[in-house]
Amino acid sequence: MTAKNTNDWSNKIEETKYNHSGSREMIDRGYVGHQSAKMMKKSKAIEKRIENAIEEKSNLLNNVDRNDPLKITPIETRKNPLIITDNLQIKYDNKPIFDKISFEIKNGDRIAITGKNGAGKSSILKLVLGNEIQYDGNISIANDLKISYVSQSTESLKGNLKQYAQENDVDESIFKAMLSKMGVLNSEFNKNIEDMSEGQKKKVLIAKSISESANIYVWDEPLNYIDILTRIQIEEAILKYKPTLIFVEHDDTFIKKVATKIINLK
Repeated sequence: MTAKNTNDWSNKIEETKYNHSGSREMIDRGYVGHQSAKMMKKSKAIEKRIENAIEEKSNLLNNVDRNDPLKITPIETRKNPLIITDNLQIKYDNKPIFDKISFEIKNGDRIAITGKNGAGKSSILKLVLGNEIQYDGNISIANDLKISYVSQSTESLKGNLKQYAQENDVDESIFKAMLSKMGVLNSEFNKNIEDMSEGQKKKVLIAKSISESANIYVWDEPLNYIDILTRIQIEEAILKYKPTLIFVEHDDTFIKKVATKIINLK
């Protein structure tokens, strides 16, 4: 390369460094900003993965302490059967929504009510609870039965755990012990229930119910939002303590494990 060519090349390099006014050309700020945003996003993703890993490890460590089984304290009554139905049909707008059914619930029975959505399963449970439900046929419920209920919905839950235990007349220490056994951390106990996750709310309902001594337990979809470990704990407690139970649930495996009778609505 000749000296002239070398000088021309050097001049072109210098020209790229300066604009026409002779000032150094500004760095492309848009490019730098884009790269900075990418790095920030990547940093936050890494931070989130670390947080998730810590939370997962914490849950695993917490699960190690969940070997202590749940306890149910059913009350057996001399009244037997507890409930008798004969040609029962729930009605909506004066129209029956399933074929007539007849069944009895005796001490120790665990009755699963099955059927498609809208078939009237929850309405049967509400009828057992004494709610105003339109029906044909007959239902007879023994007097002075103590009934413990787990609602399908968690919308009514509010206040803290201490208030909830007092309002439902359950032993606060037993109630919280059942929650701990189901994996609810002590650090969650000061939260308002409405601020808890759906899974924790359902555990609140179940913990309240199994903290109550009752003649019959009425549970409407108890496994909604429930993790596998808690489900196993519930199954084992039912099979061990054999409460009289009428329930609605969509989990076929759970039904087969715990139910002594199945009423299928058609």
